[in-house]
Amino acid sequence: MIKNYKKIFTLLLLHIFAFGCGDKFNLNQFDLTESNPNIGGDTVYIQLNPVWEGFNKPQDIIVGSEPFIYVADTKNDRIVMLNLDGQILGIRAIQKPVALAQDFQLNLIVSAKFDTIVNGISQTYNAIYKIDLAAVNHQIEIAPINRLLPKSTSDLSNTDREYKGIAVFYDNSFVIARTGPKNSSLSDPDNSLLLFKKQIDNNGVERDSLAGRIPGVDPLGGGIPSAFGISSLKSFSGNTFDLIFTLTGSNAFKAQWLEYIDSREFTGYVSKFTLSENDFMQPNRFSNPEGLTIDATGNIYVVDAEKDSIYKFNSFGDKLLSFGGENLFNHPHAAAHFDKTLYIADTENNRIIRFILSTDIQ
Repeated sequence: MIKNYKKIFTLLLLHIFAFGCGDKFNLNQFDLTESNPNIGGDTVYIQLNPVWEGFNKPQDIIVGSEPFIYVADTKNDRIVMLNLDGQILGIRAIQKPVALAQDFQLNLIVSAKFDTIVNGISQTYNAIYKIDLAAVNHQIEIAPINRLLPKSTSDLSNTDREYKGIAVFYDNSFVIARTGPKNSSLSDPDNSLLLFKKQIDNNGVERDSLAGRIPGVDPLGGGIPSAFGISSLKSFSGNTFDLIFTLTGSNAFKAQWLEYIDSREFTGYVSKFTLSENDFMQPNRFSNPEGLTIDATGNIYVVDAEKDSIYKFNSFGDKLLSFGGENLFNHPHAAAHFDKTLYIADTENNRIIRFILSTDIQ
């Protein structure tokens, strides 16, 4: 371990000598103490300072297109908007946010909760909201908000339904991962992937319309593809409708990739990988994965809350490295990646931690 740290110090010192004493490089931003467990062979993830604190059980983090950072500060009942330096730019009060996404019209799509009165009884529902940031020049506190779910009588009769993940595609259609205990229905089981598409009404107004469930995904399956307890959901950049998600239900394959096929013979989703084809699809690889993200080169990061660890895979499903441990994380729930920086929502430690690869220090 000491040998690895000597390598890192040598790299950093050479950089300092090469570039002098300018303000482009600050050694104090890195945590190089011997207690830091960010070891991955010759390549290591180095923690950046300072740690972003002041959160209460944050369960999701994304980097928007602006780029601003958005944190679902769950137990503080708010969404926090920050710049890349960690300065708070705005706060939106919303009940128990747990999942975030942003479309290419700069709308935030949020999974949260709301209270209402149904038949004279106070009820709490899980909900999907869209927040129009562009309408008010990103003043998130006053941005218009529209509730997309629940809408139907069926939704209002199922208080146990939860929305755990959101994935946006290049055409601004999006998918919602829904979970719940009622899965005997063939037409509308709780465990589902719900597709929303844009629709233009007769008056020319654009709205989000629920197109239906993505077919062929087993609500209680122990194999692939399965929607048994989806805990997070992401899409890929570019002109693709592929989906990748994590699960916490009874499934040996707790991270899955659905590839969208559009051909003369078949149109729909199939599993990208076969069982045990690669490191990503090894049985029982993960214990309780709560989040994931994808970087600009297609690498996949899976956040395992039970193992307090981050796993990195390439786009072929090969494991590149892992790091973490209880000395660093406490039930992390989410990750985001931007400009060589990996952001982790360290949920039970009430903070956001940032990392950079040693090979990316320049």
